[in-house]
Amino acid sequence: MSLKPKSIVEAAAAVESKNPSLLDRTLEAAQRDRPTVTADSQKMISLIEGVSIREVPTHADERGSVVELYDPRWKWHPDPLVFAHCFTVRPGYVKGWGLHRTHEDRYFVLAGEMKLVLFDPRPASSTYGQVCELCLSEYRRCLLNIPRFVWHAEQNIGTKDLVVIDFPTAPYEHGNPDKYRLPIDTSLIPYSFGDAKGW
Repeated sequence: MSLKPKSIVEAAAAVESKNPSLLDRTLEAAQRDRPTVTADSQKMISLIEGVSIREVPTHADERGSVVELYDPRWKWHPDPLVFAHCFTVRPGYVKGWGLHRTHEDRYFVLAGEMKLVLFDPRPASSTYGQVCELCLSEYRRCLLNIPRFVWHAEQNIGTKDLVVIDFPTAPYEHGNPDKYRLPIDTSLIPYSFGDAKGW
């Protein structure tokens, strides 16, 4: 009884069955996405302990838009509104790392897109040692507080100047600033901004 030679396709199939396919190998090496939003389109974020977010809708019509920045009647934050200032970050730049010992920041992004990176070094915190990335923008505005003793850095991830309004829980002390800094490439915080510029 004579055996017919296998076709090239059959031979390739036989080899493929012994060795994992390219599809199998790439899928084995791939990392599956984690869920980032719920079924009702709510962000799934693991926040640093003490951080809270309040969505602030922007209302637009043919004449323009209006957005409320802060209203104590919202009872979003227990500390009163005592001071406000505005800062910008140029595209491709980072401001940070910064930390406050005696007051909290309360940020509102008026224009642009920001990646806010938080690092929690507080030994008694449930999120001790964790890094949290939050993307905030003019497209979905909100208020966000940064607790005392949490390192934070602001990166402009957009193409125009980032404009942030801050409502800190204490007025700025010009003679004794409550501001502590680390360089953006410090080895003390497990995070890299890549080749972004800033300090």
